[in-house]
Amino acid sequence: MTSASTADVVKILPVGDRALLLELDGPAEVHALHVEIERRRRDGRLPAVEEVIPAARTILIDGLADPMRFAREVTDWQVPPAEVDDRGLVEVPTIYDGADLEQVARHWHMTTREVIATHASVEHRVAFCGFAPGFAYITGLPPECTVPRRANPRTAVPAGSVALAGEFTGIYPRPSPGGWQLIGRAEVSLWDPNRDPATLLSPGTRVRFVELGS
Repeated sequence: MTSASTADVVKILPVGDRALLLELDGPAEVHALHVEIERRRRDGRLPAVEEVIPAARTILIDGLADPMRFAREVTDWQVPPAEVDDRGLVEVPTIYDGADLEQVARHWHMTTREVIATHASVEHRVAFCGFAPGFAYITGLPPECTVPRRANPRTAVPAGSVALAGEFTGIYPRPSPGGWQLIGRAEVSLWDPNRDPATLLSPGTRVRFVELGS
């Protein structure tokens, strides 16, 4: 997103009497505005809020004392393209032996070796979190490397499974049903309530998948 007034890219909807939902064109616009919101929070240029929650095409801002005043102000912001997040890079050791790896290779018109090389060569970024505690929707693959969800979801996907759906990569934090295409498995603790922060991956986090031998 080039530098522009948020009035050009945002639809603002009230949520109750203390929150706003900002609708944007897509993940890139969400990321840029989320970075700007967090920058203003750090600089003390944002009203006190309780939560800022990005999603695929929205940002929820909760706990505003005067949502309508904030709605008027945000439309005057100039939002530059988001810079690279200054947090450390999280490396995810991954064994690429997923049950759907060959199917993904056919969809991408690649060999399985090329799929692995493509996925592991990219520096990814967490766009938003949801579905289950610790589950992150991770972007970074080129547009031609989207994949559909499975026609028949699995009733049980093992914890640590690395999977693809649409433009996203995800890592299942615990065993659960799922319809994503499984390409590998990672030995990481995505959610630990005794850790601070409890989640390993949060919006904006940079991620690189590091191939391990099977």
